[in-house]
Amino acid sequence: MSPTPRLLRLLSLLQSRVTWTASELAERLEVDRRTIRRDMARLRDLGYPVQTSPGRSGYQLGAGGRLPPLLLSDEEAVAIVVGLRMASSAAVSGIEDAAVAALAKLDQVLPTQQREQVRSLGASTVHLASPASDRADPDTLTLLASACRTCERVAFSYTDFGGTRSHRRVEPLQIVHVNRRWYLVGNDLERADWRTFRVDRVEEPVLTGHRFEHSDPPDAVERVLEGLTFGPYLIEARIRLDVDARTARSRTAADGGEVDELDDARSMLRIAAASVEQLTRYIASLPWSLEVISPPALRESIRGLGDRLVQAHPL
Repeated sequence: MSPTPRLLRLLSLLQSRVTWTASELAERLEVDRRTIRRDMARLRDLGYPVQTSPGRSGYQLGAGGRLPPLLLSDEEAVAIVVGLRMASSAAVSGIEDAAVAALAKLDQVLPTQQREQVRSLGASTVHLASPASDRADPDTLTLLASACRTCERVAFSYTDFGGTRSHRRVEPLQIVHVNRRWYLVGNDLERADWRTFRVDRVEEPVLTGHRFEHSDPPDAVERVLEGLTFGPYLIEARIRLDVDARTARSRTAADGGEVDELDDARSMLRIAAASVEQLTRYIASLPWSLEVISPPALRESIRGLGDRLVQAHPL
């Protein structure tokens, strides 16, 4: 057996159980103990934390300062991909981003037979998670994450917020996960501008084979957060608050508002809603003195609410 296949076989044996003696390894690989010692030195040079087990002439694969390459059996690879697909669908909170990144890497090297096993298992298995209807498809996530990683154009069908379906060609930048949803930020070639796409609304994605380089890309996270705060709404308001910015943020952050500091005692709230009535009800719930800067229709609505309350509860 030549050195490279022997090293791979040796590494596989070390990963299969805790401790091996030099004699056991030499017998399995049909070499002498001196060759085993040289191969162990090569593995250490490659970054594998091979240790000599205490009390006996043996070896074990320990924990190192970084994760070395792993050898996986076909069954182990399938099991890991299935687990990552479940994690990417937010089954386990907090690891969704890492799961998608790992899926993108494994998808590039997974053999055809094992890839078919994963797809067959997914097609014949029902996973009961949250009842959300906007759960992203793991295959779509994997393809888009791979496209982001390799800078390859993608084409897909997309249904927007208003229900309009269209065909898109996109140079993907990054996938962002927020509020249990996935968003793709990329350069939309037809519109010649940066766009944010909800992944659960992406259908039939394909890689086009065209490579590209981004020129002056935006901050993907900031773009998604901006779209979530103001994108779906029709009316945006600016309200000056008689309270410091830190206190204002603690009350308004969960409602999607953005707060800028004016001075130590005042701040500016920027918030949006689908109607003036919604904004009026929200502003009436704030516990501070305030002034509506814009829009004028909101100021009129606030005055009208105040007049009605005074009339209903005269002094």
